[in-house]
Amino acid sequence: MSEIKLAAKVRTAFGKGSARQARRDALTPAVIYGHGTDPKHVNVDAHALQLALRTPNVLISLDIEGDAAELVIPKAVQKHPLKRSISHVDFLIVKKGEKVTVDVAIVTEGELAVGGNMLETLQNTISVEAEATHIPTEVTVSIAGLEAGATIHAKDLVLPAGTTLAVDGDIAVLQVVAPQAEEPAAEAAEGTEA
Repeated sequence: MSEIKLAAKVRTAFGKGSARQARRDALTPAVIYGHGTDPKHVNVDAHALQLALRTPNVLISLDIEGDAAELVIPKAVQKHPLKRSISHVDFLIVKKGEKVTVDVAIVTEGELAVGGNMLETLQNTISVEAEATHIPTEVTVSIAGLEAGATIHAKDLVLPAGTTLAVDGDIAVLQVVAPQAEEPAAEAAEGTEA
């Protein structure tokens, strides 16, 4: 995964008023922490940040004005409840070669066996440990030809090289269920006549 470069300015004013002013100026307040350093409060261009965060677990190189650049990943993103715009971001400092634990989307491919079976998704994401500069964007699992009763566990997922599970391998991720039988209309009518 390549890193995205974003510019950031150190934030000197704090509180709701300064955060609102930053958002009016098309900036998003953020905090950078990790590796035993003091937290750094910055403002990042809101539009560029929104575009960058479309990629899950994106690796960002923050070029902080008047300070050194920091390699970070988003750890917590707060959004406005109605507008869905980003109101604040917590960034975690990472180093090249360092392992991080992140949640990665599970994507299915293929078709179930015929017969009207349905796929029940028990987990949309899975926690994995990967090198900070090689975080997978998704984990793909094939459901081709699976019959009713089949279950795919976390340990059955094929992870990219250098990536390991950060959860118990026996956790069920997906399962195939048979369609539920519908009551015939005649039986339903008999029940209402009594």
